[in-house]
Amino acid sequence: MMDAPAAFTRPGTLSPGALRRSHLLEVGFLVLAVAVLVAGRRSPAVRTLSLLFSSIVLEALPFMLLGALAGGLVETFVSRERMVSLLPRRQWLSVLVAAGLGAVFPVCECAVVPVVRRLARKGLPVPAVIAYLLGAPIANPIVAASTAVAYRFDLRVVASRLIAGYAIAVGIGLAAGRLFRDRSVLVDDLQDLREEDAESCGCAHGEPGTSRIGRLGARFGEALRHAADDFLGVGHYFVMGAFVAALAQTFINRSAFLEVAGQPVAAILLMMALAVAINLCSEADAFVASSFRGLVPLSAQMAFLLLGPILDLKLLLMYQTLFRRRVIAVLAGFMVLAVLAAALAFHASGRFG
Repeated sequence: MMDAPAAFTRPGTLSPGALRRSHLLEVGFLVLAVAVLVAGRRSPAVRTLSLLFSSIVLEALPFMLLGALAGGLVETFVSRERMVSLLPRRQWLSVLVAAGLGAVFPVCECAVVPVVRRLARKGLPVPAVIAYLLGAPIANPIVAASTAVAYRFDLRVVASRLIAGYAIAVGIGLAAGRLFRDRSVLVDDLQDLREEDAESCGCAHGEPGTSRIGRLGARFGEALRHAADDFLGVGHYFVMGAFVAALAQTFINRSAFLEVAGQPVAAILLMMALAVAINLCSEADAFVASSFRGLVPLSAQMAFLLLGPILDLKLLLMYQTLFRRRVIAVLAGFMVLAVLAAALAFHASGRFG
């Protein structure tokens, strides 16, 4: 019997009941947002809110589209065997390589979960599975580009985010290799190696006898469909996150933030909690984090940028299609401690205060 929750009927998919609850939450959020905008349409504060929200969304949108397209192309054209073949046989080397595979196969945190399920079925070792799961959503070129634009091409922020994200993925992957020595940590349907996912996805790529150009066109069509699914699947989370960030910028008294900013640990913990709560996409979250400049230290913004792509509310549910719950609890603890340590180290350096 699978240890994953009944809410999931297949990887990353909600049951009808859970889906209805999700839709009710989204509709409720939409009604609340529209009510705020209509009720205060003549208010300068609401005009500021509208401008902040629009700017965050419009800046991030191209990167979300690019990331979704990259994920769709990887899903359709890159076989699991090809990805597995890139990894060395030595465990520690495979973890080092897997954590950096996002540089070659860039995917966001939502798209990476179904990819990792198929890799696990192909026999990818558990430490490498975890390293790729945590490294790919941060250490990839699309995230680097979006972070650079959000932070006005401050390469210190870009490099720090990518290097710290990679190091956290490697560290947790190696620690998992010491703690979890066999495949029993995976949910039941991933423990037995299977050959049913020979293609990169379960899509039809053209009937026998179809011309090569026709088959290629069909596969590009499938890639675009995957991209559309990914974009629509995470887009509503980003819209909610952008609205929360704009609300905070507009209505929360700056003096309250300044009090928190004077306490580095409190500011870091606040931004970590926000990262877990608002379920952003790693290819767009830098625009929300950068909107807090002047309110919290850069080290706290970095905590937001490092934790959100590996641990948020939607990921806690999606991880249950990969790992048993006790394993998720251990990994979540590792993630929180690793990000907290990294953010405190950034603050102690004196350049991220």
